[in-house]
Amino acid sequence: MSGVVDLAAVKAAQEAKAKAEQTRAEAARQGGAGAVSPADLVIDVDEAGFERDVLQRSAEVPVVIDFWAEWCQPCKQLSPVLERLAVEYDGRFLLAKIDVDANQMLMQQFGVQGIPAVFAVVAGQALPLFQGAAGEQQIRQTLDQLVQVAEQRFGLTGLTVDPDAEPGGAPVATAAPEGPYDALLNAAAQALDAGDLGGAVQAYKNVLADDPAHPEAKLGLAQAELLQRVQDFDPQKVRREAAEKPADADAQIAAADLDLVGGHVEDAFGRLIETVRRTAGDDRDTVRRRLLELFEVVGPEDPRVIAARRALARALF
Repeated sequence: MSGVVDLAAVKAAQEAKAKAEQTRAEAARQGGAGAVSPADLVIDVDEAGFERDVLQRSAEVPVVIDFWAEWCQPCKQLSPVLERLAVEYDGRFLLAKIDVDANQMLMQQFGVQGIPAVFAVVAGQALPLFQGAAGEQQIRQTLDQLVQVAEQRFGLTGLTVDPDAEPGGAPVATAAPEGPYDALLNAAAQALDAGDLGGAVQAYKNVLADDPAHPEAKLGLAQAELLQRVQDFDPQKVRREAAEKPADADAQIAAADLDLVGGHVEDAFGRLIETVRRTAGDDRDTVRRRLLELFEVVGPEDPRVIAARRALARALF
């Protein structure tokens, strides 16, 4: 949950799809029951139930987390909006409310600096959404992006909601159609598990050769190629050369790759943006292109990518 960039999101996508399929199959064996009532779309979560209510459920539906406290006045403005939208979005996300006064450990694990703070967990992957009492239009745009990413990248289409269902019923994820590239994506995931980065890269390229915009394959390829680049690095040598040659494009690119693999996202982006400012011509373009590749690794919807894109534009123009 610290934001370390690795292949967890890609592997989690496959696991989340498999989990949702198993849940749907089990519900079908039991007669197809499992629709939830609108009241089940907003839940209170504590530390004891976090794994069950958030992490496990996030394999079936995106879980939006609202960190709040009774004394927080902005929370009293934001929370009712989130609760209303959870019902309006009709099962496309689940809202989990966490009282920070009673759950300090969860607050620390997510790095919450102030409340209200809103995060999402999708297939076990945490994503910061926004902090403060945001306007409803901004909230809707953020939720729309979350729902889109959850469906396209993780195959999660939400829960079945029935207004006549009894509260507390067992939730079942709605069926997502099997994708035409599932076999290739499964092959990529298996290659990653086996440490075969070259095999994973090729499997993702096979998907993209037929569907160049496929979001999961683009993410997987970017991450697999990143790990492939750094697997033979001598970290001490790379760091030393980057410190000694601040305007050397290749040295800074190598150090940025290490930064990202280590989870230092802002450091990686900041290093390359500063190198763009220091370089010109072909070197500058090389650094810019690598930065765009790293944006793909993290994901275009990530707030850190959005901020870095603005910083890159300022550096270029």
